Amino acid sequence: MEKIKVLIVDDSAFMRKLISDFLTSEPKIEVVGIARNGVDALTKVKELNPDVITMDVEMPLMNGLEALKVIMSEHPLPVIMLSSTTSVGAENTMVAMQYGAFDFITKPSGAISLDLHLIKDEIVNKVLQASKANMSGLKKTIQLTKSPSRIPKEYSKIELSKINSLNKSNRKILSIGTSTGGPRALSQVLPKLPKSINAPILIVQHMPAGFTKSLATRLDSLCDIEVKEAEQGDVLKKGIAYIAPGGYHLKVKNIGTSLAIEIDQSEVRNGHRPSVDVMFESISEVEDYDNVAVIMTGMGSDGSLGLRKLKSNGRVHAIAESEETSIVFGMPKSAIATNLVDDVVQLDNIANTILKYTEV
Repeated sequence: MEKIKVLIVDDSAFMRKLISDFLTSEPKIEVVGIARNGVDALTKVKELNPDVITMDVEMPLMNGLEALKVIMSEHPLPVIMLSSTTSVGAENTMVAMQYGAFDFITKPSGAISLDLHLIKDEIVNKVLQASKANMSGLKKTIQLTKSPSRIPKEYSKIELSKINSLNKSNRKILSIGTSTGGPRALSQVLPKLPKSINAPILIVQHMPAGFTKSLATRLDSLCDIEVKEAEQGDVLKKGIAYIAPGGYHLKVKNIGTSLAIEIDQSEVRNGHRPSVDVMFESISEVEDYDNVAVIMTGMGSDGSLGLRKLKSNGRVHAIAESEETSIVFGMPKSAIATNLVDDVVQLDNIANTILKYTEV
């Protein structure tokens, strides 16, 4: 069996040793080298040709973000960033996603975390998943400029029939679930949605507490729609995207003739809070709304059970990202396996497919 070759980049000898011990405990992984900073990492990448890199953000000489940018332009590899939970750390994580990082892991207690063992399984599992990443999606740099919204104008008779069967109500909800690779996917879908979109947008992106606000702020800067971290009691409005805060489930409830956000810390679902299943299930209990549900890149199967509930309780059009563009095809693949997905489309076409069912 050919092992997954990993390069560990961290300026702390203690952290390098811990991470190495964690990874070598997995028979499928081989640590082929270590690097003390970004400059050292660039040399080791060329020498060792690793399959996956784990890299600290804050390092001397050349930090992790600078090194990541060079690696993705010269020798693209799946890179997992290790970040702090500070506001600066959260912002740096969003920049890392822009530069092409596969994913990130938050250190439990700062730059040198004596309790790193708490995230041992997460480190090992993300390396295993990173080794299978679709690199074509990660190589594409996110452009931090607003994209022109593209609304399709012409449809075939078959498409119009499908659209009209969904659009029985003028009240619509667009909900999006995503995980690994999600920040990049969202940054390529949301900027294409016009401010006039005929639906509020609910988003679950698997992220820990402290990071979703930075994600919302960065996405808001790219979009014509407003993007915000969801807050308890927010009344849903068309043209606004509400991102579930890390560590909280996102649900909806009736407030008179309107719908409002409810966030809570109820039971973790399949290892996730927020959970796409929980969001979809909550929306399924709302009557007299047409729903457009989207599942994009991510590990696991979150969203598939909720999609079943949505489909059984109301008018729903389900869209899944195709394998060709998914950085990790777990969540979309699981959704497609339910045979309840109406459209399987590449990332570049998801926004237009959404608009097809919300704007006509």
